[in-house]
Amino acid sequence: MKKGTIFLLLFILIKMVLQYVVINPVYELQRDEYLHLDQAKHLAWGFHSVPPVTSWISWIILKLGNSVFWIKFFPALFGALTILVVWKTIESLKGGLFACTLAATGLLCSVLLRINILYQPNSLDILCWTLIYFTLIRYIQTNNYKWLYFLAISFAIGFLNKYNIVFCILGLLPALLLTKHRTLFLKAQFYYAILLALALISPNLIWQFQNDFPVLKHMKELADTQLVHVNRTDFVKEQVFFFIGSIFILIVAFISFFSYAPFKPYRFLAAVYIFTIALFIYFKAKDYYAIGLYPIFFAFGAVYLSLLLTKGWKFYLRYLAFAIILFFFYALLKTSMPIYTPETYVKNAELHKPFSEHTWEDGKKHPISQDFADMLGWKELAAKTDSIYNSIPDKKSIFILCDNYGQTGAINYYSKIKGLQANSFTDDYINWLDLDKEIKTVIRIKTVDNLGSTRDLALFETIKHVGTIENKFAREKGTQIILLSNPKVDLAKLLKKERAAGNLE
Repeated sequence: MKKGTIFLLLFILIKMVLQYVVINPVYELQRDEYLHLDQAKHLAWGFHSVPPVTSWISWIILKLGNSVFWIKFFPALFGALTILVVWKTIESLKGGLFACTLAATGLLCSVLLRINILYQPNSLDILCWTLIYFTLIRYIQTNNYKWLYFLAISFAIGFLNKYNIVFCILGLLPALLLTKHRTLFLKAQFYYAILLALALISPNLIWQFQNDFPVLKHMKELADTQLVHVNRTDFVKEQVFFFIGSIFILIVAFISFFSYAPFKPYRFLAAVYIFTIALFIYFKAKDYYAIGLYPIFFAFGAVYLSLLLTKGWKFYLRYLAFAIILFFFYALLKTSMPIYTPETYVKNAELHKPFSEHTWEDGKKHPISQDFADMLGWKELAAKTDSIYNSIPDKKSIFILCDNYGQTGAINYYSKIKGLQANSFTDDYINWLDLDKEIKTVIRIKTVDNLGSTRDLALFETIKHVGTIENKFAREKGTQIILLSNPKVDLAKLLKKERAAGNLE
């Protein structure tokens, strides 16, 4: 086995293992992960918030036992494959082992570590962005049209995983038009590749049409509740911090496009970056939406650095490059990864340590990351729901209604009771309601900000508060569990009518 192959396999192994060891056992799964796991039980060509690929992976996880190991395995795998694609890009650019290991180290010790701990579409999204750039580079190098079809497949997988991939194409096309690569638009094979991509994503497009384009509704919800809090200046600043320890590789990459003659054919990538970032800034996108842009630039920066640091004292700067990456990696672990308990992060915030305050989607500062707060309190909720469920004699007439998908999915995941099913009027759960039964008792899960709403409570004769989420670090802290019984109306019939009218909220 070649030395390069051994090093590559070693990096992949380290990446896979590292994604497990950087999570303190005190944390549970994250809010979004529960929804994605439930989608495995309701396979379709689309969902309210995401395309279908995540549900397919969830189905595989379900068949493998639905354990935390497999849930964490797939984002780790996509992170490892991103390193693999960059490694292969470097080899195609005639880079050596130093360039490969430098780029792999930079990616390993970057924001990707944070992204790849969560079972969300983001990890595969970043991989697909990298694949699109890689296949285009290979087409430029070989003029072999097969790479255009691989690009189309990469886009299709990315589109069926997360619609964010559209920004990749929107940034790529005008950049190509500005260079000699515009001749690509005159090739018949280019349009055949487009047709292939459209054919692959057409089932999801048809599903969107048949369901009145829920993606547009989801985008409006994002704009109204989350993107409204996005600060464009913060977006730009975060781009620097994502790869702060290896940012010198990215800077050198942009320099190489204009200083190193063999990289001239790839100069369009600089324009790709400018166009794509401009689009994200214009639409006030979340900062992490742009992460897929960066991995491919590590290939060019690492190769050019390997050429610059070859003789005399410059050679020893290679060791400094690795030292800088590892120094900032240590800082990343201490400030951005869930390796410590919540108490530690809160204490750091009280001491005003650097990077100890975190901005949530509500635009406010908090002492603990929103992702970490979203990884607490779920087992407590499920255990208390199970206890209440077991105390009710007539199990067949129980309806569990939650305020959000996190509560719903967490109860469904952690419940120890066979057949127990939580429901919600949010996201995809509204389409999965089982209303073909008599409802006599409702276990109502209400968040703190919804306790003032009493419409649902008015439908019952008996109202009893039976539980509260007490984990003070959880985002769900204060969530109430309310037992509703003796309904005044036929609830199943009422819910069917309101769902048909689109009034369920």
